[in-house]
Amino acid sequence: MVRWVVVGAAIALLLHTLVRHWDDISALRISVQGWSLLLVALGITLLAHTWAGWVWSWALQALQQPITGSWSAPVYLQTNLLKYLPGNVWHFFGRVRALQSVGVDNGTAIIGVALEPLLMAAAALLVGIATPTPYWPFQLLGLAIVLATLSPRWLNPLINRLSRSKTTPHPLPPTPTAPSPPPSSPTSPSLDPGLRHYPLKPLLGQLGYVALRGVGFCLVLSAVTPLAAIAWPATISAFSLAWLGGLVVPGAPGGLGVFEAIALSLLQGQFSAAVVLSAVVLYRVVSTLAEALGAGLATLDHSLSSTLK
Repeated sequence: MVRWVVVGAAIALLLHTLVRHWDDISALRISVQGWSLLLVALGITLLAHTWAGWVWSWALQALQQPITGSWSAPVYLQTNLLKYLPGNVWHFFGRVRALQSVGVDNGTAIIGVALEPLLMAAAALLVGIATPTPYWPFQLLGLAIVLATLSPRWLNPLINRLSRSKTTPHPLPPTPTAPSPPPSSPTSPSLDPGLRHYPLKPLLGQLGYVALRGVGFCLVLSAVTPLAAIAWPATISAFSLAWLGGLVVPGAPGGLGVFEAIALSLLQGQFSAAVVLSAVVLYRVVSTLAEALGAGLATLDHSLSSTLK
């Protein structure tokens, strides 16, 4: 119930601001150079999603699973669009099922999927520290909690408990487009799962993911209004906090409405409401297109590989 109140309030705020500043928004025009920036932003955002899929393999390797990036990236891209289904959890189900299908035990599959958004949240909070907000102490507290949660001291007992609870993978609710694992998937994961050390490498990888997403947003913003190079770090930092809000609010499909509302509140002091609204709407379109393109390319690659074999 609470999640729908949050999402509804965010959408209501956006609609109110949109109506209030509609004349200013309709007066904005995108130049030829602006359309070129949007195209580059699409490529950067597609690269970011592909990179996130590759970094996911690092998290799984930290859990003693011989998963390669060439397997994890296509699975990640193919399941990514499932987050737009009601509930915002079906992409996680798809990834757990894909891991179970290649022999990863139940506990490690669940933790391996849950580890990815935790690493993303930690990365976003690290990038977001550069932006002074009234909630800065809470940002530090949240960062400390997430970083502590990633410790093997807390995760390994949970993995062992989940692994013992079911000796065989339990079938998950059906997902409409969950991909079958590629033929090159690993088939003999480690029998001794768990973190052997703090997952620093995947955390650094997720910092790259958040940075790439931020660069994509800055390019979209630059297509709407001139953005000085000196303003990019602060803009990327504010973007990371807004994106994190969309990530952690449960039930908001793809963070829809939540990301836009937080970005509006954080950036309205630097830019006009019309500019921010135009940028966040355009970025939503660019990001969704990048996810759809990534899923399509991954599916096409899988189909071509299966045909050739």
